[in-house]
Amino acid sequence: MFTGIIEEIGVIRGIRRSSAGARKLYIECKAVLEDLKLGDSLAVNGVCLTIVEKGKGKAAVEVVEETIKKTSLGNLNSGGPVNLERAASLNSRLGGHLVQGHVDATGKVVSIEKLPMSWMFRFRIPKTLMKYIIPVGSIAVNGVSLTVAEKLSDSFKVAIIPHTFENTVFKYLRVGSSVNIEIDMIAKYVESLLRK
Repeated sequence: MFTGIIEEIGVIRGIRRSSAGARKLYIECKAVLEDLKLGDSLAVNGVCLTIVEKGKGKAAVEVVEETIKKTSLGNLNSGGPVNLERAASLNSRLGGHLVQGHVDATGKVVSIEKLPMSWMFRFRIPKTLMKYIIPVGSIAVNGVSLTVAEKLSDSFKVAIIPHTFENTVFKYLRVGSSVNIEIDMIAKYVESLLRK
């Protein structure tokens, strides 16, 4: 479980591909290494992965074929930035919202508008997920806990403050960039309960 509050931007320093399509990502990082152990969870651009190697200033995670298909991690290249967050502990402050690290779909950046004190990002997602989007509701984009500013027919907008822009991969996103989307889990649980 995560909170959607990014701890640092890591850098992909190597990608090892297997013949089956799985990958091992080698990530340069610092802050998240403080108490990480082998087998611990690490959210990489919002995807919950397991630490399989750890060294000075770096960690490695494995990404299986199914995760490559369902997320934007297959688009990563060596030298590319990634959002990193360690799993929450029971004494963590919940600064964002409950994020599982289980990506529902990928979305695309449709527009980026620079405002006087922020940026307005618009993301297009599969129409099947739009029913879960509500104005001022929570959503995770590349693992960042955000508040929906506006809901449109096939997309939604979020306002990005300067701190979030500078301390996440949002500053590297461009129109057309692919991102990982995780819908607020409460909406999915409510829907499941109402179906019974």
